[in-house]
Amino acid sequence: VQLQASGGGLVQAGGSLRLSCVASGLIFRRYAMAWFRQAPGKDREFVAANKLSSGSTYYGDSVKGRFTISRDNAKNTMYLQMNSLKPEDTAVYYCAADANIISGRLGVSDDYDYWGQGTQVTVSS
Repeated sequence: VQLQASGGGLVQAGGSLRLSCVASGLIFRRYAMAWFRQAPGKDREFVAANKLSSGSTYYGDSVKGRFTISRDNAKNTMYLQMNSLKPEDTAVYYCAADANIISGRLGVSDDYDYWGQGTQVTVSS
């Protein structure tokens, strides 16, 4: 399984970015997919996750109402649309996948087996 994240960059506060995560080597629709982020000196933080089999979608409290997770199963691709970006959203964003994670633990990074390399998002004030 390989995950390739892209789409990061530098944006001003209030702006938008869309991250992509292309997955290969797996049956995409069978996997829960998630985004996490990590800022310098901070722990990895849950951003958003989706599990098709249960129809579950969850967001971290700090991004609710601003970020939207989606996936295109035909393209084996997950997206994160980020709107109304804030300087505190600055971090490296990682995509993650797991076939066996339960819905109640979608926000637990240790439960994910596969990770992408990360893409840097920088929001200037």
